[in-house]
Amino acid sequence: MSAAARPLERDPFDAARAWFADQGWRPFPFQEAVWRAYADGRSGLIHAPTGMGKTFAAWLGPLVLGPEGTPAAAPPLTVLWITPLRALAGDTGLALQRSAAALRPHWSVDVRTGDTSDAAKARQARRLPTALVTTPESLSLFLSRSDWRERFAHLRAVVVDEWHELLSTKRGVQVELALARLFGAVADVRVWGLSATLANLDEAAAALLGPARAASAHVVKGIEAKTIRIDTVAPPTLERFPWAGHIGVKLLPQVVAAIERAQTTLVFTNVRSSAEIWYQALLEARPHWAGQIALHHGSLERDVRTWVENAVRDRKLKAVVCTSSLDLGVDFAPVDQVLQIGSPKGVARLLQRAGRSGHRPGEISRITVVPTHALELVEAAAAREAAHERKIEARTPVELSLDVLVQHLVTCALGGGFAPDALYEEVSGTHAYHRLTHSDFRWAMDFVVHGGASLNAYPEYRKVVVREEDGIAFVPDAAIGRRHRQSIGTIVSDASIAVQYRNGAKLGTVEESFIAHLRKGDCFVFAGRVLEFLRVREMTAWVRPAPGNPGVITRWMGAKMPLSTLLADRTRRLISEARHGRYDSPELELVRPLLELQRRWSALPLDSEWLIERMTLRDGHYLFFYPMEGRLAHLGLATLFSYRLAREHGRTFTITVNDYGFGLLSPEPIAFGLGDLGRLLAADHVERDILAGLNAAELGRRQFREIARIAGLVFQGYPGQSQSSRQLQASSGLIYDVFAEFDPDNLLLAQAVREVLERHLEGPRLVNALGRLRRSRALVTSPLRPTPFAFPLMVEIFREKLSTEALEARVARLVGELEKAAAAG
Repeated sequence: MSAAARPLERDPFDAARAWFADQGWRPFPFQEAVWRAYADGRSGLIHAPTGMGKTFAAWLGPLVLGPEGTPAAAPPLTVLWITPLRALAGDTGLALQRSAAALRPHWSVDVRTGDTSDAAKARQARRLPTALVTTPESLSLFLSRSDWRERFAHLRAVVVDEWHELLSTKRGVQVELALARLFGAVADVRVWGLSATLANLDEAAAALLGPARAASAHVVKGIEAKTIRIDTVAPPTLERFPWAGHIGVKLLPQVVAAIERAQTTLVFTNVRSSAEIWYQALLEARPHWAGQIALHHGSLERDVRTWVENAVRDRKLKAVVCTSSLDLGVDFAPVDQVLQIGSPKGVARLLQRAGRSGHRPGEISRITVVPTHALELVEAAAAREAAHERKIEARTPVELSLDVLVQHLVTCALGGGFAPDALYEEVSGTHAYHRLTHSDFRWAMDFVVHGGASLNAYPEYRKVVVREEDGIAFVPDAAIGRRHRQSIGTIVSDASIAVQYRNGAKLGTVEESFIAHLRKGDCFVFAGRVLEFLRVREMTAWVRPAPGNPGVITRWMGAKMPLSTLLADRTRRLISEARHGRYDSPELELVRPLLELQRRWSALPLDSEWLIERMTLRDGHYLFFYPMEGRLAHLGLATLFSYRLAREHGRTFTITVNDYGFGLLSPEPIAFGLGDLGRLLAADHVERDILAGLNAAELGRRQFREIARIAGLVFQGYPGQSQSSRQLQASSGLIYDVFAEFDPDNLLLAQAVREVLERHLEGPRLVNALGRLRRSRALVTSPLRPTPFAFPLMVEIFREKLSTEALEARVARLVGELEKAAAAG
């Protein structure tokens, strides 16, 4: 037969296009591009807005080109789908099953997370499904089995969902190490990451695939022009002297009206305590909404969260008050609108949440910001400006986490053993450990084999043995193996207390530090209910309903997010424009009286300037600095400045910080002028001076608790036998003291210090801020009274000393005095 007469080869993706047509869809070009790249054997990263079809872009290539199977036998494990949240696993599994039933009816699709039933685990132990949806922790557990290579031998594709969420965490490091294992065992496996909101795509792809594969990584960008409408709720009146939370739930009528106008609404808050507050406020405003609105956050029981997710999908709920627990992945196509309580603190977070509405290709996403204080209006305008310019934040991959490496060494030793030199080459091939030295790897090996320099006398820390005959490292003790597998999930676990009714119904978990302050009979608000505290026993807080009683709102640690670098930069720019009299958005017009009063009493800095205010008031002598770099960087700068000033003048300071600046309060006069700035901003010994100014030993000790858990130095106990937070802190604190005294060069101690600087003070950002401040012109003013910028920082000092009622009374009196002064000119 001649070439001209030869029949055209059938396109394997015609079946995928036909299935799309059956759903009333047409593939986007980026989806077709990913299918072709997969067919060509390539790996890469898919970046597209939420709701644009990334799942089917990554899934249909492996599905259509995979083995068909037979009615009697599904193909072996072919696709591994890694998701960061258990909440996403079930939803993703359903989406994959639906298309597999049409295109590969003999494929089996299953889910494996910490919530998987014992029956399902037993089924998977006998035979893995063709496609498995799992989490990083569950994948690591699979890799700790001695037969994992045989079970993964037919693997052809790995998909890492929501890679932007994992990228800058230790769980992302865990994924990188697991992928390196798979690359070594299955040479032609293809890996695709999915991301919705990320700026540094090439770096993200390199972290996913490793430096050696980064050059051939295929970054596919989806449709960039998804329409997102961002607006704000305008407060009926705006105070010129704002303070954090001063608006509170005063905009409740506007939120209620917005919910009433829509069929389904997601009300996002940044923290769980705010979600509890707003859920209660909505029920008090509309009691008949009971059963029509719901609460969703990560501390609620899994069954409750699943019920809420399904109810939204089935249009059974009018509104859900939620946190980041609903940021990702779950398909909420019916949602009409999204409300964001307070500033989102980041452009990517705002876009991610906006994408929960209009969660289908071609639909418009809408989000409305509900400010909780006046300056959040400026942040909302800055976020919208950046979003319209398609500017979002980068996420920095984590490097050289030796606690994760130590855990991985034991996992590999359990999983059939390893040759140390070969594993070094494998691990150093990841982005997370591409700068790992041979000496540091040898230290980690010595740590798991001998317990390091100070724990070698204790058998439980000698976890790994290297056989003399073949040099293979393995775990000889079954009990050590069981404890290690139980500890693999500690990268995400927090010490917490279960909350449970006397009749046995579980409500969720709260932090032990909150429960520790309650006495029998105290009432608190949790899971949308007022509860009476009865007692704590075996890591469970026993409660009973207490409707009608006032209760304190449950609080969680780490409740305040810092302003992102991008949003801080855009906020400075808008304030600079206000200096020139430009108020080009509705939000800036609303805060115009505040900003003009700030300029009249002190100054508004240009983008190339930064402001310092000196003032003496009845309670002491203040220095206020306004770098506008976010609260964590400001904590580092405040610590640095106070230490350097105290070293010069021998005094102590009270520190107060927010996203716009920080204040130093002294009972004695502070001799400060422009000439002092050089010493404060000096680049030499920044880390040393910050650590000297902080209670660095105590912060390092607390950070070491997490490191000790991950590295397997402390054991949280088997299910039902967990240690308390206090017990864990005592155990890890004892080991910390042993290391500090007898093994001061222990690399885990150095990691604890590094993580304090990076996590608690945003160290790299702090260094960049210092550089920017050195290049900028300082405006030093001496206002006669607190300015609109200074007032919220002063309130934070009052908050530490006064009860809520006394605070509100004092703030109201001060605001009255300041408004009177402003009116008088």
